Amino acid sequence: MDEFTISAPILFISDAHLGGFSDSENNRIESELIQLVNYCKRNDIRLAVLGDLFDYWMEFPDYVPSLGRRLLDRFEEYNEAMGPTLYITGNHDNWTRGHLSERGFHVVPEYARITVNEKKLLLLHGDGLSDASFGLPRPFLHRLLRHPGFISLYQRVLTPGIGLQLMKYFSKFNRWINRPEDNRQVLSDWAKRQLRHSEIDMIISGHDHIPRMKHFAFGSYINLGTFYNHRTMALYNNHSADLVSWETATQSLQPFDPTITIDE
Repeated sequence: MDEFTISAPILFISDAHLGGFSDSENNRIESELIQLVNYCKRNDIRLAVLGDLFDYWMEFPDYVPSLGRRLLDRFEEYNEAMGPTLYITGNHDNWTRGHLSERGFHVVPEYARITVNEKKLLLLHGDGLSDASFGLPRPFLHRLLRHPGFISLYQRVLTPGIGLQLMKYFSKFNRWINRPEDNRQVLSDWAKRQLRHSEIDMIISGHDHIPRMKHFAFGSYINLGTFYNHRTMALYNNHSADLVSWETATQSLQPFDPTITIDE
């Protein structure tokens, strides 16, 4: 388990899925992410990535994806100036072998607990957790794809080019057959139970691509939505967190009203 104390303001982001679209769309997403990192550096805002920044990120023993190099270059400069950025891997970017750490990220494969202004936050991607005590099991296929034995076999049998292309096809198919609204209820119900029976003040996740905030008497749950579509994130500042969106025209963060969310 990873635990940190981080000073506000801190911006939480997930589900950019850089690499999962056409070349022009990927270029747009990468450029906007670079703009966002620049904005955070100028305004002394810490960043935390909660998974699926890339689609698909797959390091082999002697191979590092060329995906998002401009973004990683900018993040490396940001991390040198601001300190390591927390990076919790998701179900599209968990095949890491050290390159992201070399870029200055603090990579966590499951979840992290952080304290911000004396508030206790639980951060995760949202596709499930290995620790059975959390009561959020991963689907079988997700467990298989994270299993060291499967990863080792996959990378022995397939070359990086074929292996990565095959996984990208699977990723697109998986997005097509899964309904976000199903995951939405699972995560919202789980977060409510977890908050009720723990000392956690707030849970933040991504994964199901539907930005929303749920407030209870015993805590709050925030889902970050998507950067590639909604451009939504959560900004923690002044003892509270709010959904915000990246406004490309003004190069700034703006309040986001989850009531106007369009389900995918």
